[in-house]
Amino acid sequence: MNKKLWLILTIALLNAVGLTIVIPLFPFLISLYVPAEKVALYMGILISIYAVCKFFMAPVMGALSDYFGRKPILFFSLLATAVGYFTLGIGGALWVLFLGRVIAGISAGDISALYAYVADSTQGKERTKVYGYLGAANGIGFMIGPAIGGVLGIEYISLPFYIAGGISIITALFIYLLLPETLIEGKRKKNITVNDFNPFSHFKDIFSLKEARKVFILGACFFIALLFYQSNISVYLKDVFAWGPAQIGVLFALIGLCDIVSRAILLPKLLIFSEKSIIFGGLILMIAGFASIVLSGYLGMASLLWISIVLITVGEGLFDPSYNNMLSQSVSENKQGQLQGVNQGLHSSYEIFGPFAAGLIYLYHPLAIYIIAALLMMTTLLCFCKNSRVFELTRSG
Repeated sequence: MNKKLWLILTIALLNAVGLTIVIPLFPFLISLYVPAEKVALYMGILISIYAVCKFFMAPVMGALSDYFGRKPILFFSLLATAVGYFTLGIGGALWVLFLGRVIAGISAGDISALYAYVADSTQGKERTKVYGYLGAANGIGFMIGPAIGGVLGIEYISLPFYIAGGISIITALFIYLLLPETLIEGKRKKNITVNDFNPFSHFKDIFSLKEARKVFILGACFFIALLFYQSNISVYLKDVFAWGPAQIGVLFALIGLCDIVSRAILLPKLLIFSEKSIIFGGLILMIAGFASIVLSGYLGMASLLWISIVLITVGEGLFDPSYNNMLSQSVSENKQGQLQGVNQGLHSSYEIFGPFAAGLIYLYHPLAIYIIAALLMMTTLLCFCKNSRVFELTRSG
């Protein structure tokens, strides 16, 4: 792996730390402006506002990176993100918090540009490997960021937000000074129009491509099922097995560890096999994991939960990088940013509606969520097997 890819992994790690360092502080920051009984409501609204802004802006920012290049979009996105963090830190009124989240959501073009950067720089199985490393770097950031934020926020609630803004500025300078551009002039989009600022035009454009559309349908089933699990597992453990914060915290630490190991260590070793086999194996593990959760609830066996968590996390770690590789090879080089922006926009839509749908299903029966998740994974597997020729695109690498 060359120097510029090590740089992009470092940038991803710093970005993830900056993003997650503020997570433990949001409830306490909100409580300064609203009654205690309304904190959860406003917390949900703040999270949704970010996702909605990202849904509209990620496709636009991704498409702009096809015209201006990856480096400028990464640079300015992170500077704007810093402004969002500083706004949250300054606070002073509830509307200021909303403004900070809007700014952060509008500037969320860095992830799509990062993934497009990797697509520009790699091919075939090497791209899958780097996408795995990118996910592992994010995983490390998501493990250490909240811990740092929790410690820093003990004395001064706004300090982690200023630190996160500072990390974003440092990362932006890192990009400006050290990161080479990967999308050369001759491969860029030739012109830009008013329509490029319409997010729905990008969804329409990408979904008009047959290969990309099939991959996105595959991803929708997978990531909605995954989001059902991620948004509900803590509640499930609390209600069904009466687990407390310490036990749930240990389980989440296991998730983080398995995620890093599966993406950074296991996946590169398994790339001696075809990526088709890796995706197939990842989906089988996911199905087995969700089935194990259902069985644990039915039998009242908490020990099965540990097995199910490992199966699900490793399955995701194998599927996700290979999926991103498959997706990146469904379009030409000058559409990579647009594609990744649409992908991030779709993920935001799942984040807006997925937890709400999971909550409604959970009210019917706690195990219903995991039965549906298993069925969605089975659907993903069937769609993949039926359309496996699409995946042949990546095998030539």
